Amino acid sequence: MTYAIHLLRHSNKIRSSSNLIRHDSSSLVRWFTNGTRERRNISESFNKCKSSSAVSNNSCRAVSPTVSFVNAPGTAIAPCPSTASMHFMRSSSGSQVLSRRGFSSASDLPPHQEIGMPSLSPTMTEGNIARWLKKEGEKVSPGEVLCEVETDKATVEMECMEEGYLAKILRGDGANGIKVGEVIAITVEEEDDIAKFKDYQPSTSDATPSPKAPASPPPPPKEEVAEKPVTPSEPKVSKPSAPPADRIFASPLARKIAEDHNIPLSNIKGTGPEGRIVKADIDDYLASRGKEAPAAAPKADTSIDYADIPVAQIRKVTASRLLLSKQTIPHYYLTVDTCVDKLMELRSKLNSLQEASGGKKLSVNDLVIKAAALALRKVPQCNSSWTNDYIRQYHNVNIGVAVQTDKGLYVPVVKDADKKGLSTIAEEVKNLAQKAKDNSLKPQDYEGGTFTVSNLGGPFGIKQFCAIINPPQSAILAVGSAERRVVPGSGQDQYKFSSMMSVTLSCDHRVIDGAIGAEWLKAFKGYIENPESMLL
Repeated sequence: MTYAIHLLRHSNKIRSSSNLIRHDSSSLVRWFTNGTRERRNISESFNKCKSSSAVSNNSCRAVSPTVSFVNAPGTAIAPCPSTASMHFMRSSSGSQVLSRRGFSSASDLPPHQEIGMPSLSPTMTEGNIARWLKKEGEKVSPGEVLCEVETDKATVEMECMEEGYLAKILRGDGANGIKVGEVIAITVEEEDDIAKFKDYQPSTSDATPSPKAPASPPPPPKEEVAEKPVTPSEPKVSKPSAPPADRIFASPLARKIAEDHNIPLSNIKGTGPEGRIVKADIDDYLASRGKEAPAAAPKADTSIDYADIPVAQIRKVTASRLLLSKQTIPHYYLTVDTCVDKLMELRSKLNSLQEASGGKKLSVNDLVIKAAALALRKVPQCNSSWTNDYIRQYHNVNIGVAVQTDKGLYVPVVKDADKKGLSTIAEEVKNLAQKAKDNSLKPQDYEGGTFTVSNLGGPFGIKQFCAIINPPQSAILAVGSAERRVVPGSGQDQYKFSSMMSVTLSCDHRVIDGAIGAEWLKAFKGYIENPESMLL
């Protein structure tokens, strides 16, 4: 009760005088150093001091560094920094980040910017330098093309973002296997600084801090090892293993197998209890010896003539993605035969109109793309992709068209194919195919596909095949060739010749059930066998 009266009496002083903290700081310290007083009451009293209108901010900042509050004997609570000081720390740290970003902190080099290999596609992990369009020492401006980068999809121009001078090219023309983010060039602001980067190596700055870190950990382990022999449990393990130093312990079965294969036990390291050699050790030794024998065989055989062909970036990516698809996507396949007689008749009529108007001819694949897009709009479950938490169903129907080139397989995309006419689709497919062969596709030309069509029937005469799904898509249509077959006619014991085309739909069973895939093929077949409905 006495302390409460004492606290109220001095709180009145705080309201009436702004000099209390300066002149009567000893009393204020006595209030907060009482060990029997609860922390909650202390903080409330101090908050009253902070909220008082008579006390200025400057005086509060002067008190906070000098007064430390004691909650219990021997335990001090650190003073809180003032609001102004906290704001200063935040602003000063932010300015350091801005001044450091993109520039070197080395004292012996002028300010410069390290240009790293950019990520020019969602699946890109590394790229190649096709050629540099700027040379060392030349001035660069924002928007100018520095070099051509070969990505996993196409060759893309890399533009400069800031004005300066190209001081050093670290990865020259033809450099391949460059990881995303790896430094490929250096730019500086002043022309006089170019000569200072003649022998610049970016890896030296990254390698220096690593040796320092492992230097400190070794001392603690040595102390721990010295203390361990004091424990009574260790003599039980060390003493029994010391006497039989020259003797080799092995199980009877392991000894028999070793004798049968003429294997000296001294060459085998035991993994059993107390270093005993067991059967598994003999099997591992035989397996390792078996691996060494075939490795030497190709060197001895000199009659085979071969050539090692460098693997293009697009082929590396295609290989990794298709391998991932077959290993992680549960494929199943649905095949149907479609009659294309009416489709061929419509195509010939439309091509005659195209020739009269100066347009490009329509191919069977153009009609297949249109039919597939309309079927996806009718059965949208097939226009989806799988994620671990949900199935993403797309509202845009973007059809990817597989195009074979000398460097590998490209899949440019026809956007919103369900909303475009046949002539527009035909023109886009021809333009995208030519870009793929010229290796001039842009990222917008091959990104965003929701479904893929692969046609090996028309150009190669393949009757039927099963395609691999292109992730993250959930389906791909494999189109075979059209061939003349004898099919039942309209009357009994009547037959006729018709052109039949086999198509196979590869589906991801996580997204598309068998009935859904069959429903999509039924819709697709309806558009192919009645092509006039695609024009409605």
